[in-house]
Amino acid sequence: MTQVIRKAAELRDKVAAWKRSGMLVGVVPTMGALHDGHLSLARAARKQSDRVIVTVFVNPMQFNNASDLDKYPRDEAQDLALLEAEGVDVLFAPGVDEVYPDGFATTVSVAGITEPLEGAFRPGHFDGVATVCSKLFGMTQAGRAFFGEKDWQQLQVVQQLTRDLNMPIRIIGCPTIREEDGLAMSSRNVRLTAEEHELAPRLHSVMQEAAAKIRDGVPVEGALNDAKTELKDAGFGALDYLELRTVDGLKPATDLAEPARMLAAIWLGDVRLIDNIAV
Repeated sequence: MTQVIRKAAELRDKVAAWKRSGMLVGVVPTMGALHDGHLSLARAARKQSDRVIVTVFVNPMQFNNASDLDKYPRDEAQDLALLEAEGVDVLFAPGVDEVYPDGFATTVSVAGITEPLEGAFRPGHFDGVATVCSKLFGMTQAGRAFFGEKDWQQLQVVQQLTRDLNMPIRIIGCPTIREEDGLAMSSRNVRLTAEEHELAPRLHSVMQEAAAKIRDGVPVEGALNDAKTELKDAGFGALDYLELRTVDGLKPATDLAEPARMLAAIWLGDVRLIDNIAV
């Protein structure tokens, strides 16, 4: 049975006992509203760790929009049932006061790779991510942490954070899990209407088409412009970005001289979809 723990001190005692027995502890940080993408991370953690902690904490520091924070789906009972089915050892679900107690005054910032893409449209977002990950890594004392590649820029930020601060934890990226129609799984997908859910997978297919053009020698700018037009004509809302970036450092890529990824963020109704693919 999965144990629910809400206090960091209680969790530290449990993890310390595991470690004294020579066990490797894995953690999967989440904001809850779990779906099969999250569960795939728990399965990866189970394969590569002796004990698995899944954290559920809707982090107010990484939301720029108060209404988005309020609307974020929450269902701890359902999350717990899913984690028990996966054999997760602990659900760590701290309250906001446990993570950010009175007098909390520290923010962790990662420069450079946080500035483009999500950073440009969500100022301060990655400060919130870096700060809460630092907190969760300290609270769980895990040796490995598992993150999905769907949030590619976030994965790079967390890897940079742990390298720069010599944190004794290994960050492991896991493949994006998609619906059968290609839509990247996200907790926010539940907010899509039936009509929007039918259109949403077009983002992934348009990105794949653009990537194929680039691999075939079509100039990057032309392929991306065609994709932007196609998304607009299909009925999507505002496009925050659709860009080709280098895998190393997320620098703008004008060709495939280095390994590159295509990253996108676009609105559909009041839901912001993000996706990325290797090119």
